[in-house]
Amino acid sequence: MHKVSVIVVIYNAKKYIRPVFEAVLAQTHKDLELIAVINGNDDGSKEMIEKNYSAFAKASADKPQVKIIDPGRNTWFAEGNNLGIKASIGEFVQLVNQDLILEPDYIEKLLRSFLDPQVGAATGKLLRYDFSAYAQGFGGSAVALSEGGEKNQKTNIIDSTGVVMSASGRARDRGQNQVDQNQFQAGEVFGVSGAGPMYRRSALESVKWCEPSTLLRLLRKRLMFQATNNLTPEPVEGSNYCEYFDQDFVAYWEDVDLSWRLNRAGFKNVYVPGAVAYHGRTAGQSKGGYWHFWHFIKHHSKLSTQIRRLNYKNHILMYIKNAPFIFHPAFLLREIVMLGYIFLFEISTLKIFPELIRQIPRALRKRAQKSSQT
Repeated sequence: MHKVSVIVVIYNAKKYIRPVFEAVLAQTHKDLELIAVINGNDDGSKEMIEKNYSAFAKASADKPQVKIIDPGRNTWFAEGNNLGIKASIGEFVQLVNQDLILEPDYIEKLLRSFLDPQVGAATGKLLRYDFSAYAQGFGGSAVALSEGGEKNQKTNIIDSTGVVMSASGRARDRGQNQVDQNQFQAGEVFGVSGAGPMYRRSALESVKWCEPSTLLRLLRKRLMFQATNNLTPEPVEGSNYCEYFDQDFVAYWEDVDLSWRLNRAGFKNVYVPGAVAYHGRTAGQSKGGYWHFWHFIKHHSKLSTQIRRLNYKNHILMYIKNAPFIFHPAFLLREIVMLGYIFLFEISTLKIFPELIRQIPRALRKRAQKSSQT
């Protein structure tokens, strides 16, 4: 049986812990390793995990204990998941958003797709979960508030069936906001959403980015140690200085960037509709996209300034790193239109420009390294 490392990055998510963790522990595939990365603990999330699911809790023969990683700060999505991946040992890595509830056979069904050795990543059918009436019960347990018919339920609204990419560099979750009618068939997709993907570890290792200068310093340090002590030093874990998700992104678009890198390396990203999970998404795409302009404006106005800035910066960095032709006319046209929109409606987003300019040279170095390896 293949070991699967399940990684959940937690940010003040106490109300989700019980339903999300119980769904992981109820998986039909039992060879699991469960890792929680604590990005925020203002609500006692860490203590709840320790009490109910870690080594401090009562051991269960058929359920794994949760390994807790607490970096003491908010590492966001990219670095937080990188920490979890580096600490894991599974042949496959399953990411679970803190508000994603898996059906019991989700992991089992995703694993089957990896019988094809070219598959590097897979996603199931992610539908929306409405957590609007979820609250904390006594003793930290999550309970549903059902008075007056309030919502706390699965829905048949699609969150993601994989990621599609246009020539302009616009990526979107396929089918998002549509009613699920089994309209999307199993098969290869451009990318997978970071909400509930499974990755082949060997594929992740093949596309990770390692800072060349850091590795050079490590090598020099090792050689100097050997020369001065005539001893063989402990092996240096180069992966500690590498990243799977691009940490310059912090959050947003890093999942699509990783999917694109897997594509460039010759791996497939696939959609498995029989694997179903339910996601309480906090920030998605607007209904109708650019074609419903006023809906787009209204949707963007609800996003925080920080999300809008990261979204803008990261989609440009992603394109620079991965696109076969950086100066594609469709990309340039889209960027001109987006810049006009920002000047008219989101002028505060322009404050991210200095950071974008600083990170472009590094993005080009990452592009060059990956190009030399493919």
